[in-house]
Amino acid sequence: MGVDMKIVLLGAPGAGKGTYAQYFRDKYCIPHISTGDIFRAEIAANTELGRKIKTYVEQGLLVPDDIVIEVVKKRLQQPDTVNGFILDGYPRTLVQAKALDEITSIDAAVHLVVSEEVAVRRLSGRMVCPVCGRVYNIYYEPKPRVDEQCDYDGAKLVRRKDDEPEVVRQRYRVFYQTFNPVIEYYRNTRRLIEVNADKSIREVVPILEKILIENKILNLKPCREVVLN
Repeated sequence: MGVDMKIVLLGAPGAGKGTYAQYFRDKYCIPHISTGDIFRAEIAANTELGRKIKTYVEQGLLVPDDIVIEVVKKRLQQPDTVNGFILDGYPRTLVQAKALDEITSIDAAVHLVVSEEVAVRRLSGRMVCPVCGRVYNIYYEPKPRVDEQCDYDGAKLVRRKDDEPEVVRQRYRVFYQTFNPVIEYYRNTRRLIEVNADKSIREVVPILEKILIENKILNLKPCREVVLN
């Protein structure tokens, strides 16, 4: 292993991929690379790649493997990835996973294992202020001080349609139908790390960091102090 950290984050909706990626990004100053964010940036910049992506997105279709691979390859050539990166949302298919190994050497795939019931509780508990966009949770922090009411502007909080319990259950099951081949690929190549993400991030992060350090995947010194909420 080198002195960088190149990892893939895998996890069903509700596993907390974005929260974990943000922690490692902030503490170790390596980029959190989300394919969704890249797609939006390419479309906004009206690049040739962005125009290709837009034709699929507008039709509600999955972007083909060859285009996704091209997008990721271009992003991984940027100078900010010199000390490593955290990939989130890629690879989604076995073809993409194998292509990634041709682009660069991935140290580990971290599978944040969350149970269906915990995922449903986390996501169905999310409420959003339609005025300021702040996100609350009726089961977890941050909770609104007054039930279903924004602390800042008093607006009635709403639940996103894709956070309805039955929708979350369907999203959870689709994730495992889609990602199982990718998870097994990293398991078979001895690069899969699985952690129980049912617990809070405060409990899981020290365990995950210890595993990454002991396996000589995380060799970076922290660039700043990060306090877990």
